[in-house]
Amino acid sequence: MSRPPFRADHVGSLLRSKTVADARKQYFDDKNSLSAEELNAIENQAIIEQIKMQEATGLPVVTDGEQRRSFWHYDFLGELTGLELEERDEGVQFAGIKLRPIFPTIQSKLDFPDDHPMLEHFRFVANNTNVTPKISIPGPSCCHFRTAPEDIKPAEYQDLDTLLADIAATYKKAVNAFYKAGCRYLQMDDIFFAYLCDTKHRAEKQAQGQDPDELIERYAWMMSEAIKDRPDDMVIGMHMCRGNFRSTHAAEGAYDPAADAVFNKTGVDIFFMEYDTERAGGLEPLKFLAKGKQRVMAGFVTTKHGELESIDDLQRKFEKASQYADIDQLGIAPQCGFASTEEGNNLSIDEQRRKLDLVVETAEKIWGGVAT
Repeated sequence: MSRPPFRADHVGSLLRSKTVADARKQYFDDKNSLSAEELNAIENQAIIEQIKMQEATGLPVVTDGEQRRSFWHYDFLGELTGLELEERDEGVQFAGIKLRPIFPTIQSKLDFPDDHPMLEHFRFVANNTNVTPKISIPGPSCCHFRTAPEDIKPAEYQDLDTLLADIAATYKKAVNAFYKAGCRYLQMDDIFFAYLCDTKHRAEKQAQGQDPDELIERYAWMMSEAIKDRPDDMVIGMHMCRGNFRSTHAAEGAYDPAADAVFNKTGVDIFFMEYDTERAGGLEPLKFLAKGKQRVMAGFVTTKHGELESIDDLQRKFEKASQYADIDQLGIAPQCGFASTEEGNNLSIDEQRRKLDLVVETAEKIWGGVAT
């Protein structure tokens, strides 16, 4: 089994089949007309099929496609000790659409429980593939960025240093738990570094009395604290984007304000960076990537629609990217997941497969293989 970083990879989530969508609706919406055991069996079968599909493309790494999740982040956060999800009247605003109204609240001291269900989710993937298994979870910044100040209840957490230290400690425990479960490739989606490059989101944080540039530094510290003691054979990836709900977005802006902190202060090994539209800005921030073993998986292939990019165009983009970062420190992945929420993006399962095939084909053409 080859070890990451790879030349071809993907963020993690995959479109849900009708079978999974129907089963989850039955279980959650139709007054438990389906048992938990029946739902689990249906999800298991779908994940096995997803694993086979990923292997068939030639990808050297597979995930469970997040088939058991409703959201890319809240399903993980809601199982942390001290954090509870609340349903309200109105959701977070994306471009032209609003997210389902689920909100994280911190009710007591944060911790990572020994029986967090995603440990078993990882084990299931590992037990059903011969290539590298990966799991994607939301990064530490998500606990802070997505929780409104008024929803942070413990008195001690009114002190930001105390709150961020406990988030970092919670994630350090999570990293150790996933390692013990056999995980050697853990991805933490810390998309809010990119949000803090958006003038609108920066203004919102300033209105809350928070300095967005200071938050970038603090978020980098949290990630570093969480992963700095990981064993040498554990690889950490991090995904950044500007929102992904039913092919819409929630932020825009170049990576410049966050690039130095992201590349040089987090300690992360692999960076999945959205670069499919002008919303992401130019490639110049790649110049902050230090020489060495870190790798950027350039997200030139979009998951927001099914139209297929051309390999020639992708090659030209990598030629331009190599002006700022060594081509040996680059790889390719789609710009985001295909289904950050269970509704999925506006493309078909066949179009999703062709996107993954394209990622593999591009890696083979540029670097001569997917795992070089």
